[in-house]
Amino acid sequence: MRAAIAELVRASLLIIGALFPIVNAPDNIPIFLALTAGLSTASREVLARQIAVNSFALLVGSVLIGTHILAFFGISLPVVQVGGGLVVMAAGWKLLNRPDDVDRPPESAPPPLRASFLARRAFYPLTLPLTVGPGSISIAIAVGANRTPGSEAHWTLPVAALVGCSVLAIAVYLTYRFAEPIERIVGETAMSVIFRLSAFILVCIGVQIVWNGVSALLHVRV
Repeated sequence: MRAAIAELVRASLLIIGALFPIVNAPDNIPIFLALTAGLSTASREVLARQIAVNSFALLVGSVLIGTHILAFFGISLPVVQVGGGLVVMAAGWKLLNRPDDVDRPPESAPPPLRASFLARRAFYPLTLPLTVGPGSISIAIAVGANRTPGSEAHWTLPVAALVGCSVLAIAVYLTYRFAEPIERIVGETAMSVIFRLSAFILVCIGVQIVWNGVSALLHVRV
């Protein structure tokens, strides 16, 4: 039982660590503010809650069902681990080396949209692809395939997916709900430091996922 709990904690932290830098990227804040320009605080709160719910559903589905879809096409889990780990490494490396001037919002912000339009379009573009894009979905599938060899507690991954994605959804809600004060209080320097550290952790997680896949492939060959 103690080993299962340790596995649950590890899987939950892995899901949060791999997806947090992508799903909760700091550059989402100015884009969200631009797309919701003219809305009241109450309207932004309702919209942030809906985006968090949509993001939770997408991420949980990708972690739990993504590997089954790949298995339907005859792709083995070690191969998914290697390929998905490379995607995680590439995403983290790209974020880690992105110049600071790209982190700033574009000068020409999109025109303000009506609150009714944003309510109907809470899924697109605010959830997909702004919050949960193709990169996030690919990483979620890779994390779902990253099961520790010899693990017998099959319930740990679903519970970890619920726990990890719930934390991510809460973070998304809080980020969008308090986007304006966060941008004003934190400042560009602190946001840049947090962003770089998260990107480095993402690269390390990608290396670990690739190593798990390579080890499994070498073991099969032997």
